[in-house]
Amino acid sequence: MKQRAIGNTQVGAVGLGGMPMSIEGRPDTARSVRTIHAALDAGVTLIDTADAYHLHADDVGHNETLIAQALASWGGDTSGVLVATKGGHLRPGDGSWTVDGSPAHLRAAVEGSLKRLGVDAIGLYQFHRPDPAVPYADSVGTLGELLAEGKIRQAGISNASVGQIRQAREILGDRLVSVQNQFSPAFRSSEDELRLCDELGIAFLPWSPLGGITRAGELGRRFAAFAEVAAAHGVSPQRVTLAWMLAKSPHVIPIPGASRPESITDSARAPEVELTGEELARLDRA
Repeated sequence: MKQRAIGNTQVGAVGLGGMPMSIEGRPDTARSVRTIHAALDAGVTLIDTADAYHLHADDVGHNETLIAQALASWGGDTSGVLVATKGGHLRPGDGSWTVDGSPAHLRAAVEGSLKRLGVDAIGLYQFHRPDPAVPYADSVGTLGELLAEGKIRQAGISNASVGQIRQAREILGDRLVSVQNQFSPAFRSSEDELRLCDELGIAFLPWSPLGGITRAGELGRRFAAFAEVAAAHGVSPQRVTLAWMLAKSPHVIPIPGASRPESITDSARAPEVELTGEELARLDRA
């Protein structure tokens, strides 16, 4: 797979989002492990997770544990795989999502993630979501301390605005290597954040990049252009969607969620799709 950079680390241009394997509707462990193995077989070397990807209050870190299990049981060399996890979101177990960006919580969250992943240092640790009750500088500053202590190797932020990206950059400098925001054909409000990351040379990781596509794999009428371009190339609309994102900036690394081997195997081939300027302009207008 073609490579892109997150800080000083080279990863495949398309990553794997682990959330669907651990929240509502999650598959059994065996299928999830097969999905992660299929991603690795296809050249995926970035796997995104979070301690909040679980169902019940006593299930914290389910996805991290699953990924560690899959990496340990894969037959290949995993030394080049970057596992990116996040902290600052919580799931009390009633289906809701809450936040805690306090330094004390983030420190405790990192310790838990280290144990579940079975590593001495986390390759990429991301502040999951801003906490209105905690100054953003305090949350991001904690990442800087964890970097200095060697508990995390690189730092990122998620669900961040332009102003928050700039603030995090002021605090962390070049140690801020990634921004993970929602971005898809149906959700384009992070265009400004994407452009800022491109300007600063920071990796932009779109989460839920296939959010405009239904479970059946069909685009809504608004996004018929994606299906038509896909048909012209003889590939899936999902693959074209990711190729469109990749063409926006060399710093974009989509992380499509998957819970089936077939899904991530298809997505991993998106970097092979060469879209024309006319096609890209058409998709931009869709």
